[in-house]
Amino acid sequence: MSQLAAATVLITGAGGGFGQALIPQLLAKGSHLILTDHPAAQLSTQVPKLEAAAPELPGKVLACLDMDLAHAAGCDQLYAAIQQMELVPDIVINNAGIALVGNMVDMPTDRWRTMMQVNLLTPMQLSSRFAADMMARRQGHIVNISSLAGWIAPPGLTAYGASKYGLRGFSEGLRYELATYDVKVTTVYPFFSRTPLLQSPRFGSLAESDKALPAALTTDPQKIMAKTIRAIERNQAEVFPDQFAWLGQGIKRYFPFALNWLGQLKV
Repeated sequence: MSQLAAATVLITGAGGGFGQALIPQLLAKGSHLILTDHPAAQLSTQVPKLEAAAPELPGKVLACLDMDLAHAAGCDQLYAAIQQMELVPDIVINNAGIALVGNMVDMPTDRWRTMMQVNLLTPMQLSSRFAADMMARRQGHIVNISSLAGWIAPPGLTAYGASKYGLRGFSEGLRYELATYDVKVTTVYPFFSRTPLLQSPRFGSLAESDKALPAALTTDPQKIMAKTIRAIERNQAEVFPDQFAWLGQGIKRYFPFALNWLGQLKV
């Protein structure tokens, strides 16, 4: 089992919905956190308030770093900054992610390229850097926050699905490569949760739609991250943290023909 008490945990995208759910729960577990986002101003104001409101939490925040992970250079800068502070992450949670809604023909190329960088290439780059250190220590844990879109890519989420399918494949291969070094890899596949990603930019004909996802089909990020933390402690390889994700991947695995109706849906 991966121990969270006194473990140094790096969280990317810590200012987002899942990041904000992770921080207090990991502090309650006694973890020592390295937080990064861009911009980091939100973290700099939220963390002191959290610590003041719950001073009894056994964990602590070691650093809040402003790093732009939409570029490869930002990944290198993050790794260098952590090395310079002489911090050694025991657990890396690749949580940073963005979403875009629209048909591929309507989506600006530079926008979906940036999404591929943040959602896929950044976790790959950071994982390779920190995994090398974990292999040398023969311990560590990498957590990649994917999505049910890593199993099912409905119309309007083609590019987003491609990034999450890629992260799923990367996580699977990395898990096999690191197994002999006792370094764990966990992949998380949540459904739509009540985070800022629900207000992602829309393009083309889908930009004109004001169709909102019914509240009953969204999940509580606090509960999703609680399931994620439990999976880290149990060294689970894959996590489907809500009923929609569990059902969706089951249908994809065993009844893929039942998903043909998705081709007729509009996001």
